[in-house]
Amino acid sequence: MNDKTALPDIARGLIDGFTAAARAALGGSLVGVYLHGSATMGCYTPEVSDLDFIVVVDAPMTDEQRRAFMDEVVELDARAPGKGIEMSVVTEAACKPFAWPTPFELHWSRMHADWYARDPEDYIRKMRGTDGDLAAHFTVLRGRGVCLWGAAIGDVFAPVPRACYVDSIWEDVRGAEEEIDGNAMYLTLNLARVLAYLEDGEVLSKREGGAWALEHLPGVWHPLIRSALDAYDGAEGEPFDTDLARRYAAEMLRRIRGLRGAER
Repeated sequence: MNDKTALPDIARGLIDGFTAAARAALGGSLVGVYLHGSATMGCYTPEVSDLDFIVVVDAPMTDEQRRAFMDEVVELDARAPGKGIEMSVVTEAACKPFAWPTPFELHWSRMHADWYARDPEDYIRKMRGTDGDLAAHFTVLRGRGVCLWGAAIGDVFAPVPRACYVDSIWEDVRGAEEEIDGNAMYLTLNLARVLAYLEDGEVLSKREGGAWALEHLPGVWHPLIRSALDAYDGAEGEPFDTDLARRYAAEMLRRIRGLRGAER
C-alpha cells in the first residue's frame, strides 16, 4: 500500500486529523508525520487494529508543545475504533543515524488514557525516555510505511541493524507461554511473524505472519492459527484451544530462542 485510500472513511479522517494536529502543535520544528503498521500493510481491521504513527521533530519538544499536541491526540483517540491511536514523537537525531536504545519525546496509546485524564501535567513531565519497540516500528516504516507530511522516509530514517530489530520483536513475544491464554490472537500471529523473520528475513504483518505459518508450520498448529486469523479479521471462528495455544507458544519460543542464539 502506498497511500491511505483503501482504508475505511473513519480511519482516513483520523489520519488527516492527526496530521493536521501535528502540524498545528509542532509548527516549524516538525520534520514529518509517518504512518506504519496494519494501515499500511493491507490488514487494518477497525474492530481490532490501531493506527500507528511516528512523528519526527528537529529538536526536543517544549512542554507547551507536548500539552497542545496531546490534547488533540486524546480527542482524536476518543473517536477511534478498535485499539485507537498509537504514536511516538522522536527527534531527527534519533532516526539517522539510528540510536539504540531509541529515545522518544512523547508517546501515546489508549492504555495511558486514565493517567492523562487524571493528571495531564504529570503525564507531560514523565512520558519520555527510551523504547525498544521503536526499532521494530522504524523497520516496518522503512519497508512499508507512508509519509503523510514532510521529508521522505529514506531521508529521515536510517536502516535499523538486524540485531536491534530482533531484540525488539523478541521483547514482544518472550512472555508468550504465560500470556497467551489472555491474548491468543495477538501472540499466535506475532510468534509466527517473529519466526518468519528469523528463518526467512521477511518483515510481515500479523495477517501475513499467520499465512506464513499455515504454509511453513506443521498441521497440528493450523486450527489455532486459523482461529487467530478469524479473530483478527473480526470473523466468528472456532474458539481458541488453550492447551494447544500453550503448546504452540512453547514450541515457537523454543525455535525462536534457537535461532536467536545462533546469531549471537
